[in-house]
Amino acid sequence: MRSPDVQQLGMFSYVSVEDRVPPDHPIRKLRVLVDAILGELDELLAVRYAAGGRPSIPPERILRASLLQVVYSVRSERLLMEQLNYNLLFRWFVGLNIDDPVWDHSTFSFNRQRLFDEAIAQHFFEHTVLLARLRDLVSDEHFSVDGTLLEAWASLKSFRPKDDDEGDGDDFRGHKRSNETHASTTDPDARLIRKGKGKEAKLSYLANSLMENRHGLVVGVDVRHATGTGERDGALDLLTAAGVRQGATLGADKGYDTQDFIAALRARGIVPHIARNTSNGRRSAVPRAVASTRGYGISQKVRKRIEQGFGWIKTIGGLRKLPMVGLAAVRGWVTWTFAAYNLIRLGGIGEWWNPSPT
Repeated sequence: MRSPDVQQLGMFSYVSVEDRVPPDHPIRKLRVLVDAILGELDELLAVRYAAGGRPSIPPERILRASLLQVVYSVRSERLLMEQLNYNLLFRWFVGLNIDDPVWDHSTFSFNRQRLFDEAIAQHFFEHTVLLARLRDLVSDEHFSVDGTLLEAWASLKSFRPKDDDEGDGDDFRGHKRSNETHASTTDPDARLIRKGKGKEAKLSYLANSLMENRHGLVVGVDVRHATGTGERDGALDLLTAAGVRQGATLGADKGYDTQDFIAALRARGIVPHIARNTSNGRRSAVPRAVASTRGYGISQKVRKRIEQGFGWIKTIGGLRKLPMVGLAAVRGWVTWTFAAYNLIRLGGIGEWWNPSPT
């Protein structure tokens, strides 16, 4: 018997939002990891709020929603609030019941801007690494490093002479532009740089990441002004921040094969598993004795996995073009996006995420 196509709207729902999410859905793993980290950040979040006054959006819900925005490639707060209004999966993850009202996008943006900064992002990221260390999922001996350019939220038309007080600027024809004489009026922290010969110059930031080689987890993030030596400078700072010990190995591409960088690694007691750059008769700074070892060959294969992180933050995380301006804001959001990447990888490593392992 054919049923009629008639919709009867019920006044009540007897199924909770918890029951709407399948028990084997991957987002449940993510929720377990996120809640564990937010519990550790409770004191840090508490100091951001006054003891009295009107109740605001719970900071935990702001951060969970911000993670959803990254993981599900939601490009704006307006669309994020729209999803929260009808997407039961999003409601469950954030902590909203079916009947709970959704915030206005401007209210959410204001509260997040007041709560979220580089410190919150860095603490959250460090706890993703700590979770992995507690389960012995992070290597303390073998690492890889690389950098990538992230296009700034600014056009070349905003790249004007610094002494242009009247705002007339120039039309770029017959004028040499450089970071010493010009700056973006939209994002003064962005720098004009090209990825290589023959490539288009763009206003960008430089993001460096340090990856451990066991499971490809990112253990360090560095965001700075884009310069020609920024990748190598950032790599050394990441090694210091991560506390990489003497005897560890570091894999990287040919761009790191310079005398100064290799000497800095050897001074720290770190074995340089850097790709040897011998093009055009150039002499590599990596000793042949190191390049001939079996470990060097393994590092050269594993180090390419670091590109997966850069690809993820750009395609899924929405950082192909940065959605904010200013070095501090960019550094915080890039670190936050890498934290989301770590959580996705952690959720896919066996069943370790279970809160009650046997």
